[in-house]
Amino acid sequence: MKNPVVHFEVTGKDGAALQKFYGELFEWNVNADNPMNYGMVTPEEGKGIGGGIGGTFGQGDGYVTFYVEVDDPQAALDKAEQLGGTTVMPVTDIPGAVTIAQFTDPEGHLIGLVKSAPAPG
Repeated sequence: MKNPVVHFEVTGKDGAALQKFYGELFEWNVNADNPMNYGMVTPEEGKGIGGGIGGTFGQGDGYVTFYVEVDDPQAALDKAEQLGGTTVMPVTDIPGAVTIAQFTDPEGHLIGLVKSAPAPG
């Protein structure tokens, strides 16, 4: 798969309650020990993908989405728009972490993009 799904995200009005719910339901270790109280879920070695569970910002509704790794998030946003999608979050650098963007598909499903990490060396 050229552009793999690399992360999932579940958000809602009560991030802590969602972290507890999914942690207990699926026996996930949810680590929210960070300034954003964003619960990181780490997969077992060789199985699944990592994700995050947290609260929404402001009064926004919650959502469930997945993130696809791409070499050029802006090019992917441009292509999504050409195909009928709509940019929701422009390309955004999260210092020390990741570069992301989000769009909705023609039916309104939220999809995230993650910039591919540079090759080592």
